[in-house]
Amino acid sequence: MLIVLSPAKSLDEGRARDKALTAPRFLAQAQDLVDRMRGKTPKDLQKMMDISPALASLNWHRFQDWTPDGAFSAASLFDGDAYKTLRWDDLDADTQATGQLRLRLLSGLYGLLRPLDAIAPYRLEMGRALAPGEPLVAYWGARIAHALDADAEAVGARWLLNLASEEYASSIDRRALRLPVVSPVFKDRGKDGFKVVSFHAKRARGAMVRWALLHHPTHPDDLLAFSWKGYAWDPRSAPDAPTFLREAQDGDGQDG
Repeated sequence: MLIVLSPAKSLDEGRARDKALTAPRFLAQAQDLVDRMRGKTPKDLQKMMDISPALASLNWHRFQDWTPDGAFSAASLFDGDAYKTLRWDDLDADTQATGQLRLRLLSGLYGLLRPLDAIAPYRLEMGRALAPGEPLVAYWGARIAHALDADAEAVGARWLLNLASEEYASSIDRRALRLPVVSPVFKDRGKDGFKVVSFHAKRARGAMVRWALLHHPTHPDDLLAFSWKGYAWDPRSAPDAPTFLREAQDGDGQDG
C-alpha cells in the first residue's frame, strides 16, 4: 500500500522547523513555478487565489523569500483538518519511518512530497491556473503518477490508498498510473440523508492515514475494519470507493 493525502493551507512553522531529513524530488519544477509566481503582483495573487489582500501580501512575500533549501518538514508544517487527526509528530520513530516510505503528500508547488521532505512555506493550490487556460494540474502532467508508480515498486506496494481531496487527486494522471486506486468516502447523516461534510471528511481522512500507518493494511479489504468517531463501513459501497457512514456526530477529538 502507498497512501496519498492533500496538503493544507494552514501552516505551523514552529512545530516543523529543523525536522526535515530529505529533499523533495521535484525541486527543479518548484523553482520554475516560484520563478513564475514571483512575476505576479499581490493583486494578481489575490485574483488568482481568490484570497484577501492580507493573504495575497503574505504569499507574495513567501514567493519572494522562497529557497529550495526549505527549513520545514512537510508533514509537520501542514496544519489543516486532516493533519490534526493524522498527528504526525505524535507518531513514534518506527511509524514515521513507515510513513516516509509509504505516505505521499500531493502539492501544487512541489508535486509530491515525503513527510520528512524539507520545504518552505507557500500557498499554491492544485485547482488554480497559472494563467488563463493553463491549469496547474496540466503543468504536472504525468510526473506525479510516474513518481507514485516508482515509489510503489520500491516498497512493493500493489495499490494506492487515495485519501486526497478531488482537487488534489486530479493531479494523478490515471491513464499513466499503473497502480489500482482505492478512494474511501466519508459521509454524515443529515436531514436529507447521508452526504459528505467537508470538515468531517477531512478529519476522517487524516484519521485513516494514521490508522493505516499503525495497522499496515495489505489488501483494500483490510480498510473495512476502520472505525473512527462513529464511522463504519457501508457494505453496499463499491470496492474501489468504500464508504463509511456516521449516523450521528460523535465529536471530532483526536483518537489514536
